[in-house]
Amino acid sequence: MSKRFWNLRGGTLSLAQILAVVCPAYTLFGYNQSGLGSLVSLPDWVKHFSEIDTVNTTGQQESYNATIQGVAIATFTLGALPGCLSCSYTADKFGRRPVIFFGGLLALIGQILEASSSVLAQMVVGRTILGAGIGILSGTIPTWQSECSSSKNRGKHVVLDGLFIALGYMLQAWIDLGFYLNETGPVTWRAPIAIPIAFALLLMASIISLPESPRWLVRQGRIEEAKSTLASLRDVPEDSSDIIGEIASIESSLEETADSATSLMDLLKMGEDRLLYRFGICILLQFFQQMSGGNLISVYSTTIFESGLGLDAKTSRILSGGTLTWKFLSCFVSFFTIDRFGRRFALMVSGGGMAVCMMGLAISTSFPDTNYAAQIFSVLFVFLFNFFIPIGFLGANFLYCTEVAPIRLRVAMSSISTANHWLWNFVVTMITPVAIDTIGYQYYIVFTCIGFCIPVSVYFFYPETMGRTLEEIDLVFRESPSVWATVRFAKKSVQEVQPSTEQAKYEVEHEEYEEYFNPSIGK
Repeated sequence: MSKRFWNLRGGTLSLAQILAVVCPAYTLFGYNQSGLGSLVSLPDWVKHFSEIDTVNTTGQQESYNATIQGVAIATFTLGALPGCLSCSYTADKFGRRPVIFFGGLLALIGQILEASSSVLAQMVVGRTILGAGIGILSGTIPTWQSECSSSKNRGKHVVLDGLFIALGYMLQAWIDLGFYLNETGPVTWRAPIAIPIAFALLLMASIISLPESPRWLVRQGRIEEAKSTLASLRDVPEDSSDIIGEIASIESSLEETADSATSLMDLLKMGEDRLLYRFGICILLQFFQQMSGGNLISVYSTTIFESGLGLDAKTSRILSGGTLTWKFLSCFVSFFTIDRFGRRFALMVSGGGMAVCMMGLAISTSFPDTNYAAQIFSVLFVFLFNFFIPIGFLGANFLYCTEVAPIRLRVAMSSISTANHWLWNFVVTMITPVAIDTIGYQYYIVFTCIGFCIPVSVYFFYPETMGRTLEEIDLVFRESPSVWATVRFAKKSVQEVQPSTEQAKYEVEHEEYEEYFNPSIGK
C-alpha cells in the first residue's frame, strides 16, 4: 500500500482533503468577501482612510466618498475575476495542486498588505491581490474535489464549499463584533483582517502533500501515478477491477473528445458534445447565484439593518452575526439532501425560496423605518433567505458546473463560469449601497423577478447529474437527441445511457483474461 498522502487512504484521506484544503480555502472566501463591510464605519478606520469617510460627511462629499468606498471594497472581486479566469489555462498546464498553492500564497500576501495598511492605496493593492488568490482557489478547488471524489459522495464533498463559505461569513461577523465592543484604536480593524492569515498558511502547508487529480494525471499520460492515486482515494488495491475500470473510462472519455475540444473557442460552438449548451447553463447558473440576492444579504446585512431599517449600529451587527450563523447551520440541509434528492430539486427549491423572501423583503421595507412590525418581518425574511440559499446556491452551483463540463475543458468551463460569478458579485457590491439609499425597497424587486426565473430555467434546461460518474454525465449530453430533450433523456437510468459500471468492469477483466490465455488477441 502507498505511504503517500500522510499515510491516509479512502475516507480518511478524503476527510483530510476537506479539512486541510477545502475548509481553509472557502473560509477565506467567505471571510474576506464580507470582511470590510462592517469595518468602514469604525472611528479608527475613518481616521486612517478619510478618503472613504461616509460617517462624518454629508451631501455631495458623502456621495463621492461612498462611491470611492464601494470601488475600494469591490477591488476584491476585480482581483478575483482575472484570478479565476487564469485557472482555465494554468490548472490544466501545471496541475490542480500547484495552482491551489499559488492561490493560497496570493491570499496570504494580500491579507498581510491589508492588515498593515496605513494609506488607502496599499489597502486597495492588498485587497486586489487577495481577490486574485481567492479567485484562483474558487476556480480550481471544486474541479479538484469532483475529480477526486466518487460519484456516490461527490455532491456532499463539493457542497461543503458552501458550508465553509458560510463559516467564513459567520466568523467575520462575530470577530468584527467582538473587537467593536471590546477594543479601541487600530486593533478594531487590523486584527480582524489579520486573523484569517492562519487559514492561508494551513492551506499552503497541506496541499503539497495531498493527491493530484487522477483525471489530470491520466490526461498527462501518467497512468501508473493515476492508478496509485485512485487506489489511495478509493482504498482498494491498484490492480483491482474498480481502478482498472475507472482508468479505462477516463481514457475512453479523453479519446472521444480529443478532436472536438481543443481550444477555449470550442465553448462557443455546439458540436456533438453540445459545449455551448453546457457552457450556457453554467454561465446562467452563476449569474443566478449573485442576482438572486445572495451576495446582497451576506455582505450588506449590517447595512440593510442599519440604513435600510433604521436600527442602531450595535443591534445591526448582532443581528448580522445571528443571520450569518443561521446561514451556516442551514448549510447542513444541503449536505444531507444533495445526494438524496438531486441537484435539480435543490436548485429549484433554493431559487423559489429566495424569490419569495426577496418579495417579502420588498414589501416589508416599503413601510417607514418607524413601523416596528415591518422591521420584524424584514428581519424574518433575511433569516428565511439565509435558510434557502445554502440549499442550492452556496456550493451546489459550483458542483453542477464541474459535473456538466467535459473532462478536457472541465477547468476552463468551471473557472470561466465562476469568473462570471465574480463579475456579477462586483456589480452587486458596487451598486447596493447607492441602491438602498436611493430606490430602497424597489431594489429587492429586481432580485425577486430574477429569483422566480430559477425554477423555470432549471426545470427545462438542467439535467440531473446525481449518481452518475463524470464520464456518464458527459455521455448524457452527447447522446441526447436535442438540447430540449436533454432533461428528459437524463431521467433514463444509467443502464439505458451506457453499459453499467459492473458490465464495464467485466468487459475489461474479460479482455485481460483473453489476452493472457491467447496472446495473439493482444497483438
